[in-house]
Amino acid sequence: MPDSPKIKVTVVWSPGPREVHQKSLLLDEGATAAQALAASGFTLQFPELAAQALSVGVWGRKAQPAQALRDMDRLEIYRPLIVDPKVARRARFQKQGARSTGLFAKKRAGAKAGY
Repeated sequence: MPDSPKIKVTVVWSPGPREVHQKSLLLDEGATAAQALAASGFTLQFPELAAQALSVGVWGRKAQPAQALRDMDRLEIYRPLIVDPKVARRARFQKQGARSTGLFAKKRAGAKAGY
């Protein structure tokens, strides 16, 4: 009796900057993101993952835990944002000043403001 077809999936988790953990798995065809996450063992290895509702994606696109995976998929576990990107951008802009960022960073000699 032949075994069921297998797919190769890589599960990736980055708990912090420049720190990446990845595990390659061989799963049955039709396996879901939740099954791949459980098979990776990351929830046991990193207890902080088990305590929160996980957000996952496949190749950078948000996915649901029930989504079926395909061969050579990369399942990414996302950590929650610490700061809203819009708020961080506003704070950077205020810190740097309006004259040294964006359109105002390079000004031609004799040009009007903003050009």
